[in-house]
Amino acid sequence: MNPVPTGRLVTTADGLDLVLERTFRAPIQDVWESVTVSESTARWFGRWEGDAGPGKTIRVQMLFEKGEPWTEARINACEPPRRLAWTTLGFVCELELNLVAEGDTTRLTLTQHKVDPKWAGDMGPGWEYYLDNLVAARAGQPLPKFDDYYPSQQQHYVDQMPAR
Repeated sequence: MNPVPTGRLVTTADGLDLVLERTFRAPIQDVWESVTVSESTARWFGRWEGDAGPGKTIRVQMLFEKGEPWTEARINACEPPRRLAWTTLGFVCELELNLVAEGDTTRLTLTQHKVDPKWAGDMGPGWEYYLDNLVAARAGQPLPKFDDYYPSQQQHYVDQMPAR
């Protein structure tokens, strides 16, 4: 399998954002549950535990990372079924998911804010992989292999880096 990278790097007033989208032929509430319910997130990203809500911290087990480590994430915003924003603690990463209903489909946009330019070539393929995991999990298909994404997709993101 040779997945085509789709993400883009966008320069903002705060730095560099990594933006990726996927579209699902499903109601917005159904997609929302896929990205917020622990049993669903475990199928494509990792399970989480804790008392979720704005200002609260949860623990997420990264099921597709070496050693399946746990990390903490602070929920910055939760506006069902349209927006979820959180910051991972430790390796600080500001993330935002936005869902938009478009007829009989739902568009999901994942944004990682303030991406360190030296990591963009690594973060991009990682998020491509996770979002394609979500697509496959929702369709009941086998999950993709990370080796199909990294390092082959690195150059797609390196080529988008703003000139220094």
